[in-house]
Parts: sequence; C-alpha cells; structure tokens
Amino acid sequence: MSISKMPNGRFRARLKSGRVGVASKVFDTRREAKAWLDRERAALAGGVDPRAGRERVRPLVQRWLEVRRVTVAAKTYRADQDLPRLMPTSMLALQVSAVSGREVARSFEALLAVGLAEGSVVRYRASLSSFFSWCVREKLILANPVTGIRVPRQSDEADEMDPFSEAELEEVYATWYATAPRLADILVVLAWTGLRWAEARSLRVADVVEVPTPGLLVRRSQPEGGAVKSTKGRSSRRVPLANRVLPIVVGLCVGKAPGDLVLTTERGSQLHRSAVLRTLQWSTTGRGRRIHDLRHTAACLWLARGVDPGTVQAWMGHESIGTTNRYLHHLGTGADLAGLARLNVTPGDTGGTHRRETGG
Repeated sequence: MSISKMPNGRFRARLKSGRVGVASKVFDTRREAKAWLDRERAALAGGVDPRAGRERVRPLVQRWLEVRRVTVAAKTYRADQDLPRLMPTSMLALQVSAVSGREVARSFEALLAVGLAEGSVVRYRASLSSFFSWCVREKLILANPVTGIRVPRQSDEADEMDPFSEAELEEVYATWYATAPRLADILVVLAWTGLRWAEARSLRVADVVEVPTPGLLVRRSQPEGGAVKSTKGRSSRRVPLANRVLPIVVGLCVGKAPGDLVLTTERGSQLHRSAVLRTLQWSTTGRGRRIHDLRHTAACLWLARGVDPGTVQAWMGHESIGTTNRYLHHLGTGADLAGLARLNVTPGDTGGTHRRETGG
C-alpha cells in the first residue's frame, strides 16, 4: 500500500516510480500523508525526482560554479564565486528542496544587518537566483525560491552629494599644490572631467584626443585590487577638456607612449586612493568631502556654465536623465532663480523696464 499505519499510530507514505521506491515519509494523520503523496507524485510526473532534492546545497553550489566558470563572463563569475561565502551556513547545510523563500529573505536581512551595502546584496541575490534556476533546469527542484523575494531597502539615508564650488575648488587646489603639485593637478582634472576614481586610474595616453575638440575617451575602469574592466554601464563616453585642465593633461602625456597611463604619481606608478589622501592630508584639506565629490563637482560646474542637462548626462555616463536632474535640484533651476527674483522685488515695484519720468 502507498500509505500504511504504523504500530505507533502514525502513517507512512511511500512514493514509487513503477516498482522502485523513491521516497517515504511519516505523518501524524492519514490526510497529511495523502497530501504529501499527491504532491510528490505530481512532482515525479513533472520530471523532478524527490531523491535529487535531498542533495545538500553546499556541494551543489560547487557543481554550479564549475558550470558558470565556462558559461558566463569573467566579471559575472567573480561575483558568483562569493556565493558560498555569503550564503548562511544553515542554508548551505539544507537539502536543496528544503530551501524556501523564508530562508532566502532571512539571508538578505542577515547580510544587511552586518553592514553589507544594498548593492552588494542585490548582486548576491542575482547569483543566488541563478543557482536555483540551474537547480530547476537540472530537475533537482520544481521552483526557484528566490523568485518574488526582493532585497529590503536600507533605512539609512543615502549619502548626499557635496560638490566644491568653483571658488572653493581653486582654494583647495592651491593648498594641495603647495604639498604635492602633481596630485593637485590630477584632482583638479577629476573635478573638471567627472571621471570616476577607477576610470582615472586606467586612463591612457591614447584616450586623450584633440580633434575635433579636446577631450578624453573613457573606455575602461580599474578598481584598486582588481583587473581592468569595462566602465560602469559597459559603455564608453567622451568628456571635454576645458581650458582649465587641458594644459595639465597635455603636460602629463609628454614623453609617454600611447599605451601608458596618464594620471600617475611622480614616479610613474598607478594611483592608490589611500596614498593620495594621506599625501594631501585630505581629512583636513578635503573640507569634509569625499574623492567622489570631485565627480559631482564636474557636473555642477558644467550645469552652472550653462551646458544643457542632456549633454551633461552624456558626459557623466548616466543611463537616466533622472540621475542628472539630481544636480539640477542641488543647484536650483532657472525657475528657482526667477522665483527668487520676484521675492526680492520691492513692494509696489512691478519690476518692469519702463519707469515714470519725473519732471525736474
């Protein structure tokens, strides 16, 4: 019989495929046993062997990584390799069929609780979902437990941008220049071009162009401790070289081959953030800003000089104009200026150009 009563009064349900026993489980009631048996028969009919679902997650992740190593891009594979480290030990020890949306949601909450950035947890979710999708494809489970489970939004307020004004930039540049002229030049280039730090580290002489107008071709990125990769968004862009920084960039290229790095230390070494900050005494001279605020400074400089937002979007490499509009909100729009002018009009003064002439 498929369901039999045991001497202790409980009920054992046995699942068979033909004459081969596949799985069995003990329940308190016959109804529970029948419900389980119906579900497992349906799963078996759908091509999923319940015995496969009893495999533990830990060895399955290693098998999945072997497949990913030869089927996805190197960058994606590097992110996938973090999965065994980020998954809770309790989840790794579970049978793959026992992992539910509850365990998945708890793993997101645990990572956020230990201080992992929301973006990193989102990348973890992508790898976790890919793993369970592979398990579905391999007929180990019926459904992906990650589907429908989202990473909770962190309650911490996002860091606000704090760009330098043009006057402030020149003041701190003078301070930096007195300590380390070359590093001061490099930072003012970042403040006028909007390069991300990793993009600045990988900029080469061949990326500096003067025709039809002076500019930089931003085509790659190299985070500290990582290999050269594509830029954020995987698209190249062209940014202008204003007269303020054009002579600096040209001077940094003198005597170098096309494949050489442009923004380097005095000894020609690649830039490292901690060394630059230490040399320039950034904790004091940076006036509370971050290095990334130099990128924000560039966008604000461009907009303040009258460059239209669509062009700034292209120069910054923003995928959405909404991101660029954050700078407009920071600076204030033309409507804000017009509104302020109205507020400052003397009561009774219409602000018109024609005045009543008084007799002498």
